[in-house]
Amino acid sequence: MTLQDLIDELGGNLVQGDKEWMVDGANSHEKAGAFDIAFADSDAAVTAALKSNAGVVVLKPGAPTEYPHGKCIVESDQPKLWFAKAAHLVKKSTHVAGIAHSAIVAQDAKVDQGVLVGPCAVIGMHARIGDGTIIGAGAVIGENVTIGMRCHIYPRAVIYPGTTLGDRVVVHAGAVLGADGFGYVRDSVTGEYTQFPQQGTLTIEDDVEIGANSTVDRGALEETRIRRGAKIDNLVHVGHNCDIGENVILVALTGISGSSTVGKGAVLAGQVGIGDHVHIGPGVILGGQSGVFNGKTISNEGQRPGTVMFGTPARPLKQVLREQALLTKLAKAARPSQKEETSKAGE
Repeated sequence: MTLQDLIDELGGNLVQGDKEWMVDGANSHEKAGAFDIAFADSDAAVTAALKSNAGVVVLKPGAPTEYPHGKCIVESDQPKLWFAKAAHLVKKSTHVAGIAHSAIVAQDAKVDQGVLVGPCAVIGMHARIGDGTIIGAGAVIGENVTIGMRCHIYPRAVIYPGTTLGDRVVVHAGAVLGADGFGYVRDSVTGEYTQFPQQGTLTIEDDVEIGANSTVDRGALEETRIRRGAKIDNLVHVGHNCDIGENVILVALTGISGSSTVGKGAVLAGQVGIGDHVHIGPGVILGGQSGVFNGKTISNEGQRPGTVMFGTPARPLKQVLREQALLTKLAKAARPSQKEETSKAGE
């Protein structure tokens, strides 16, 4: 596509170069060629990018006053974001629609034109697959599953019956969506466990990405919902009845117990553990290995924007650091002096 096409789609200001310049790739400035885009968001990166072979360089307004002759320059307030979006637009698709001979597709499943179904994939009864979606090899799409347009379901992903996916959802290999939640009722007399009904639904909204081998359980009697734009890393677990807000980030090995909510724009770093019926407020940042006890609420109220919560129980990072410093002082104060240790040794 042309550079002008990208600017029309993404904004930005062309300060030098040909608006009809053809762009067919995005790359680092070390590897970029004449028809690639590179970006620069620091002074050092600007210098390197302008010396590179990249035909188009995206940078912040007011960087150098002079640019190398023959290079297209686009100014954007967020050059890295502009570059990332452009990379998606110019990416060459190898998607060839069709259903592999070894795939099994129920007769009453509705598979739109432009869908690719890979070898040994299974699509159950009454399932609906939107235009432009890719179903990878060995993926299993259960009965009454609805998948929107331009989704990508990677090999061996499993989507349980009744699950709904919006448009442009990405589900990586080995992910399991809509499995039964871990809910049991204990008989106080015999000690035996009976499963509480796990007959709710799972809804994944538009533009969500779910990493490899992650799991999201269906609701028990109601719904589990992953809202628009949320990004879930590999090896994450979301329990039943949870509500994960828009543009939330869940990093690898995070576990969220049932009936918890995570507010819009929150970030949960790696190995965070959330108890059941917990409420994480909008924009909250939980540092790696933090923990929140059952039923607690964590919010940004009274905190400066960008405050990181850390530890178990999670609390502001500055508070944790003060506590650790105090404990270190107490430990030193309680430690016997060298003279006392020598005296004890001689006894």
